[in-house]
Formats: sequence, C-alpha cells, structure tokens
Amino acid sequence: MKLSKSLRTRSAGIAAIAAAALVLSACGPDTSGGGSGSDGGDAVDYEGVEPATEVTFWTNHPGASIELEKEIIAKFEAETGITVNHVTAGANYEEVAQKFQTGQVSGDAGDLVVLSDANWFTQYLNGSITPVDSILEALGEETDSFVPALYNDYNYDGVHWAVPYARSTPLFYYNKDVYEQAGITEAPSTWEDVAENARKIQDLGTIGFAYPEESEYPAWTMANLVWGYGGAWSNEWDLSTLTSDETVSALTFAQGLVNEGAAAVVSGDPSTAFSAGAAGQVIASTGSLRGILEAATFEVGAAFLPAGPAADSGIVPTGGAGLAVSAASSPEKQLAAAKLATYLNNAENTAFFSAGTGYLPVRTNADMSSVYAENPLFEVAVEQLELTRSQDFARVFIPGGDRVLAQNLQKILSSGADVAATLEAAQTEIQANFDRDLKDKVG
Repeated sequence: MKLSKSLRTRSAGIAAIAAAALVLSACGPDTSGGGSGSDGGDAVDYEGVEPATEVTFWTNHPGASIELEKEIIAKFEAETGITVNHVTAGANYEEVAQKFQTGQVSGDAGDLVVLSDANWFTQYLNGSITPVDSILEALGEETDSFVPALYNDYNYDGVHWAVPYARSTPLFYYNKDVYEQAGITEAPSTWEDVAENARKIQDLGTIGFAYPEESEYPAWTMANLVWGYGGAWSNEWDLSTLTSDETVSALTFAQGLVNEGAAAVVSGDPSTAFSAGAAGQVIASTGSLRGILEAATFEVGAAFLPAGPAADSGIVPTGGAGLAVSAASSPEKQLAAAKLATYLNNAENTAFFSAGTGYLPVRTNADMSSVYAENPLFEVAVEQLELTRSQDFARVFIPGGDRVLAQNLQKILSSGADVAATLEAAQTEIQANFDRDLKDKVG
C-alpha cells in the first residue's frame, strides 16, 4: 500500500497559552517495517470495548521527570483502578524509539510510548502506532483544549497519530548584567539586533552569541534564523529550499558573525556556556529555562526568537515529544493507554508537569498562574507559542536528515566551509535518503 499523496497538515497554530529531539542514527531508522504506514481508514471498532485493567507505559522520563510521572500515575491508578507498568524504556528518545520498534517484532512493546518529533513518523510508516482520534472519541475525551500547534504536529492525512506531552520550543536567553555593562538597554527583536549586541558583548571579552555544536541539534534552533530569511530546510518533501538563495543568505549571516569574532560554536549544551557566563546570548530550549535560572549567578532575560528580514511570524520551531498508542496492543489496552495519555496531559497535570520540568503546557485551559508568579520568564515561553511553526520534513521525517543538517552546519560555522557548496552536498545526501527510504511510500 502506498500512502496518499495528500501531505501532512501543517499548522502555525495560534494559541492563547500553552515542546530536544535527538539526531537519527548514521543509517537512519528502519522504515521497511513490514508495511508502508498505518491506515487511518482501518480504524478499530471500540463500541462495547472496555479499557483494560492494566497498561504498560514506555518512557525516558523527559526532563528528568520520573518522580513527576510517578506522582501523576499514582493518582491515575487511584482514580481509574487501572494498573500502570511504568517502564524506563531508554535513556533518551532515540533509545525508546529503537526499543519500541524492536518490540513490534518480539511482541514486547509498551501500550503507550513517548516518541519525539524526530521519530514518531518512522513509527507511523512502520505501522507501529495507531490513530488516536477514534480512541479518544470512544473514551469521550475532548481535544479542543490542546494547543493547536502542538496537537497538529501529529496530524498526517487528517489523522492524529499522537497527543502532545513534553513539548518545547527554542527561546532567546540573554545575560542582563552583561547587557548593562555593554550599554544594551533592551532585548533584540531581529537578527540584526542580535548581531549588533554580540559585537558589543564581544568587546567585553565574552562570547557575543553561542551557536550549538553538531551534537546539540543545530538544525532545530537555527531553523528560526533560516525561516526569518525566507529559507527552509525543505518545503514538505521538496528539498530545493535547502539550497535557495534565502537559506544560503541566512547561514552566510551566521558564518559571518563567527568570522568576525562576535559569535562562536561552543562545546556541549549552549545553555551550559550561557549559565556559566561564557556567552552573553544564546538560543536554547524552553525546557532549559529552569536549569539556566538555577545555575546562573546573574540576572537572566528571556525574549521571543528574533525575526529576520523576510518574516517575523511562523519563525519558532516546535519540538519535544508526544504520547503514541501501540498498534500491536489489543483494543482494550489501546483504550487504557489513551486514557492514561489524556490524564498525563490534562489541564491540571500538564501545568504540574510544566512547573516541574520547564516543558510547555499542552492545554489552553491549563492554569499557569502560580508558575508565572514564581517564574515570570516562563510566561514569555508560553506566549511565544503564537509564533510557532511545525518543523521542516527534511529534519524530522527523512531518516538521517537531522544528522546530515547538523554535520554540515558544523562545517559552515566551525570550519568556514563554503555555504552554498556545503548546502548542496547536504541536499544531495538527504535526497538520497529520501529516495531510498521514503519515495515509494509518500510519492
């Protein structure tokens, strides 16, 4: 069976309130699966089916959330009588995804699983997850209160394949003390402002702006810069935008800041360099906010991601992980799994989870007032959801795409590689991956 040519619904998703994905392996995940995607038309009939009394939840406890998950699950068990096998299925998103994929063959897979923005689509292609729409309808669970941009990230061909859970976006962080020393009076609103501020900060002997290295998902955070210039890593399955004049211009700008000494690629998580005072400005996950505030010895500022010369909206990439239901589970288990999923991310629990991790609330009706009172900067992260955009297919859907982008961004920023030629090489490699792994399935 070949997938429909109609492409996945994308949404800029305006929300009143309200989200790090890992690179794929060198060869990319297996997409041979035994099929070419689940079929939303083959929906299970849940009429008369009751949720199972036991369900297995596979997670990597995103954001060191194991204790938070335990507390929510204990309440769920008490309220529903459903026993939850709470399994640490991996240390990160990729390990969980690989184990889940293997479990489809062995018959040992979780009923509910945490899948990141960069690996849920592969599980969909393999037929490993099932649509959630009909399950939620059978349970009488409403979805209108999900933050639209975050829920619609899992929409392909008009069917949702997961619900949002540990979601994040990048956020702009700046050192207010360094700003004051440099005579900078307000947060930047454009990338030109960032560059001007970086030059002033560099004069103080501090890195003006910190770029992420290859292992720190540069294609995620730098999508903001590329989109602001009118470029993209791809336009759905079309990779020509990767080598467009707009994308070349954006990365030439980024490379120029490094060449003039106003910016640098830092080792490890850029938020660590920022928290230590080594860099005056950085873009890092909203999930890093709590850690930054705890580690920094200076006053931290947070602002929306900068606009570019071509765009000031739809420039914030979504990220993080959602909750998917295993296609191999029985209808009873699927109902129980979906019941747990919507309990984990209901209005009360998403606020609790956000307060404890720094991830974004995924419900528009979540009461975040106490969180904002304790940490006003978190409100900036939530308000920025109005500017979000789902990520480009080249990074999150094409096997190995994120890895290829990261490697070539490293060459551009750290080795001074020719921008246009490097992007052409990246396009060629990602196109080969698409042709090998996906062309026959999504063509």
